[in-house]
Amino acid sequence: MAYVNGNLALQPKRKPQQQQVVRETKKVVVKRKSLPVQEKLLYLFTVLLCVVVAGVIISRYAQIYNMNLQIKQMNAEYETMNIEMEDLKRQVEMLSDPERIRQLAETQGMVSSLEGGIMIKKDNVSTSTAMRD
Repeated sequence: MAYVNGNLALQPKRKPQQQQVVRETKKVVVKRKSLPVQEKLLYLFTVLLCVVVAGVIISRYAQIYNMNLQIKQMNAEYETMNIEMEDLKRQVEMLSDPERIRQLAETQGMVSSLEGGIMIKKDNVSTSTAMRD
């Protein structure tokens, strides 16, 4: 097999290339105008207004959260106070039992008399105290 296109010597001669004509074209560059100062200020104040409104809303939510936290704490305090009050009421009922008071008075040396007064014995001297309604 013979070389058909594999050797440069066998390739056909090329036609001399014609000079390409270079054409100068002008490209129009469009510069964008910058925003006017008034429009820039309008955008700035719009953004600032949005930031202020968002700040107010967030601060209100923070206040609401604090109020809810305080309410929960007060409810917990209220429940503990109620439990403590019930315990103290039971102690008052127990301590104000007339039989307990009578026994305590007898152990401290007080004797009840028929008149309704209380006799106090102190150093072998009897003195009576009139306790009447």
